[in-house]
Amino acid sequence: MAFTCKRPAASLDGHASQPGAMCRKRRRVIGTTYDYDQESCLGRGKFGAVVKARCRATGQVVAIKSLHDPADPREVLREARFLEACGGHPHIVGFRGVTLDYVTDELCLVMDYVEGKSLKLLLSERSGGLPEATVCTFMWQLLTAAKKMHRCHVVHRDINPANILVGGEEAGRGFVKICDLGVAMSMSEAPPYEEEAGMGEYRAPEMLLGKEDYDALVDTWSLGCVMAEMLTGERIFRAAEFISLFQRIFEVVGVPDDTTWPGFTSLPHAAPPPLVPGQQSTLRDLFPEEVLSAEGFQVLNGLLTCNPDKRLTATAALKLPWFATAAANARPSAPTLLLLLLPRSTRWRCP
Repeated sequence: MAFTCKRPAASLDGHASQPGAMCRKRRRVIGTTYDYDQESCLGRGKFGAVVKARCRATGQVVAIKSLHDPADPREVLREARFLEACGGHPHIVGFRGVTLDYVTDELCLVMDYVEGKSLKLLLSERSGGLPEATVCTFMWQLLTAAKKMHRCHVVHRDINPANILVGGEEAGRGFVKICDLGVAMSMSEAPPYEEEAGMGEYRAPEMLLGKEDYDALVDTWSLGCVMAEMLTGERIFRAAEFISLFQRIFEVVGVPDDTTWPGFTSLPHAAPPPLVPGQQSTLRDLFPEEVLSAEGFQVLNGLLTCNPDKRLTATAALKLPWFATAAANARPSAPTLLLLLLPRSTRWRCP
């Protein structure tokens, strides 16, 4: 379907028009929100809302994300490009295209709808964590997704349980998908990078310390935080204040210095917390053998390493023995709903 734009050009090929330029040619677009019936509001966050909607023509169910007003089309297209670059991976939410809010004339993202819930909600409904075998399977899936993103030069920067969808539970074939690339960045972008991207309690130490040229390893730290939370049902680095967060991290993984992390003391926010220099990690005390096997702890400890140069990459983590069974049993995830975005329906709006 094509139509003539009445707004700045919205291209997904990596090239957008200059600000203020008008689209004077016909280009591929995927309808408008007038094509859907809204069924429910799936979530509302700091930057936008996601609704479950049904295409009136096909009956197909999708998820539509809109940014809070005023939406910058460049931000929508930025996330769209990242989703498109990572497309086709079974553990990254599928991207269908952009659509136009026919009332506000704002761009929205159309994605696969995943029948299930967020990992955050799943854990909140349980008493305690998940079995180690389940955590292993989910971590294998999440690390393969991170490996895909990083190979596409995309750094998510906001991996946390709220941005991980869990489906297939009722069929006994649970799977996870990473979603919401709203604060993602391209590794081709030049530093300095934003140090406050993502949720603080899942943010890597180098980001918290003000390192301006961090890389994809911030995502593997976040995945280590997610792994710990899946095992216990609780955030490993829960803290109300910035200094308290530093203190909690260093209490658990040890206090770094320029020997264990060269350049540590020269980082902008590296004023030492009230802890003993050289204090050793207590991570194994939190995850003893009866909670996490030696093979599983090797993964957790490698992901939650302060020095990013020594931290596990997604590729390296997937080669560790803990994942041998998960890799052997890998199967395509449950099929997500496909989308044909054509004709018109009533206006949707998140209440």
